Amino acid sequence: MNALKFNETKSMDFIAIGRLCIDLNANEINRPMEETMTFTKYVGGSPANITIGMARMGMKAGFIGKVANDQMGRFIVDYLQKNQIDTSNVVTDQTGALTGLAFTEIKSPTDCSILMYRENAADLKLAPSEVLEEYVAQSKVVLISGTALAQSPSREAVFLTLDYARKHGAIIVFDIDYRPYTWTSREETAVYYNLAAEKCDVIIGTREEFDMMERFEGNVTNDGATAGKWFDYQAQIVVIKHGKDGSIAYTKDGESHKGAIFPAKVIKTFGAGDSYAAGFLYGLMQGWEISESMAFGGAAASIVISSHSCSDAMPTVDQVKTYIDRCNNGEIVSS
Repeated sequence: MNALKFNETKSMDFIAIGRLCIDLNANEINRPMEETMTFTKYVGGSPANITIGMARMGMKAGFIGKVANDQMGRFIVDYLQKNQIDTSNVVTDQTGALTGLAFTEIKSPTDCSILMYRENAADLKLAPSEVLEEYVAQSKVVLISGTALAQSPSREAVFLTLDYARKHGAIIVFDIDYRPYTWTSREETAVYYNLAAEKCDVIIGTREEFDMMERFEGNVTNDGATAGKWFDYQAQIVVIKHGKDGSIAYTKDGESHKGAIFPAKVIKTFGAGDSYAAGFLYGLMQGWEISESMAFGGAAASIVISSHSCSDAMPTVDQVKTYIDRCNNGEIVSS
């Protein structure tokens, strides 16, 4: 069992707040974007992908966010609804803001990049007054994502959501999701990330993301010391990801858990963190041991990086279990 206690009287399992955008993934892979002529459109944004992942695994999920009053905004809302995600607190911008776009370049399975268009993005226009307390109050888990902290009024909307979630006894998850193009400086990022992390029960990020948060404390680089800092606040679990070398989860009782690594026929690297988070949180909400939850998240990540999309590739529970069985039987090997 894990130490998290979920309020089973709540009507919803999971709600996320933050970025809703469009991913345009290159169809002509193994070449630079200059030579790419066609792209396939998907719903994107880390919190959106995680929410889609939770819904695919059978969790009752919802979203708090803002979309542009355009064709792309309507596409996003329609996609969420088709995936059984509640959109009653997804509002439409009326100021002329635009849907954020992410063009992906897939030069090779290990050389991928993203070209972002985030100027006047609708999701960063979400105002505190548009976050409904009664909506936050009904969820067992509330997830925030770092990108939504980058600008006002979205920043204030996230902090208000944190207050509502704490007030109503939700487990709060912070997916660090550092995107430097959204911020004016690393110092600004560190300040607001630290303020948010202090209020969260579960913190998930890469070693590099935690390094950025610790820039005022010197280069800690020691995972145990990094996790220990947050146990002085609200954190119960801190997960530090090391890419292909797997992840380590630290708990407030002093234990650490190494995540299992599964082979994959890698097409692209992005999307792994989102699918990992969905699988890991799903496991925790089932009352599984932390190591089992990490393994489930790791297998989900391997499925997504073996696929062209992120959101469309988010797996079901049966798909993850089948993938784990196939890996254990030697049917799937790394590319």
